[in-house]
Amino acid sequence: MTAARLVARTVRGLEQVVAEEVRPLGPVEFQGHREVWFRAEPAPAVLGLRCADDVLLHGISVRGIGPARADLPVLAEAAARMPLAELLMARKRCGGKDFATGVAVSASFLGRRNYNRYDLEDAVGRPVASALGLLYWSRRGGVVPPDGGLSWRVTVEGDRALVALRIGERPLHRRGYRRVTRAGSLHPPVAAAMARLGGGGRVLDPCCGAGTLAVEAALGGAEVVLGLDRDAGAVAAARVNGAAAGLGGGIGWGVADAGRLPVSDGAIDLVLCNPPWDRQVPPTGVLARRPQRFWRELRRVLRPGGRAVLLLPANALPRAGFQLLDRLPISLSGQHPEIVTVRRD
Repeated sequence: MTAARLVARTVRGLEQVVAEEVRPLGPVEFQGHREVWFRAEPAPAVLGLRCADDVLLHGISVRGIGPARADLPVLAEAAARMPLAELLMARKRCGGKDFATGVAVSASFLGRRNYNRYDLEDAVGRPVASALGLLYWSRRGGVVPPDGGLSWRVTVEGDRALVALRIGERPLHRRGYRRVTRAGSLHPPVAAAMARLGGGGRVLDPCCGAGTLAVEAALGGAEVVLGLDRDAGAVAAARVNGAAAGLGGGIGWGVADAGRLPVSDGAIDLVLCNPPWDRQVPPTGVLARRPQRFWRELRRVLRPGGRAVLLLPANALPRAGFQLLDRLPISLSGQHPEIVTVRRD
């Protein structure tokens, strides 16, 4: 089989990070709003992407799908002409199951339209299910399709509609190790992107919560990883998630205050952190009284030239003693924080 065309779905703002992650698999063809299109041999390696929200097989892209409901039959006709047998074979070679009990579709669009997401989903789902001889499970009315179906994704941007087939049973962002979550738990592909931007080495997360950043750093190949949090319950959750990821003792966990870290001076190459700045989780302990101690402790534990990759509110400025290397605005759960990379002087 020749190389397949694939689509990686991303958090808004991480398109370039995902493009760099997929390049070892094959050439990138297009970067758009939350999408990276690329070519690759159909193989299970495509399910190993960690910075992408999901990976799908490109089915068809159609121009001329504007805001009018009358444009939907054009999309339905195009969906019926997709090379379904070829797509299902590629899905199997990528590690997807080779059977299905029905067809489900999830749709989204940018801009104002004279139709809703369910109209889009039905326009694709009905002809595809008919062509495959399967049931179509409409989401209309908030119905959740059962497991075991072929899951299709439809996006419309401008006048271009994309129809793509999910390879896995669930989106890539739904990590199997996430047995326990807590308020403020970080979206795993964002954590993976932060770890990738940091570059590895001896890694510390001083506000580890349920452990997502530490786990993603360890899975990404960091040499030594330490996750600390003032909340003993958070550390217990992190231990569960770390064990579920198959890391065993590969991460050191501990209860500690981020304003008074039990770490030697200059012992850390990289700090990864989603600090508690009164968003979902308020600061406690030393940081509640003296938030500037966060930066003092970061500078103390980092070796000269060491880096920190932090998820911060938009336009937050690092304190003295750090050189700003990069700011990457993202959109996450209705918020617009930035992934900020700094280097210790």
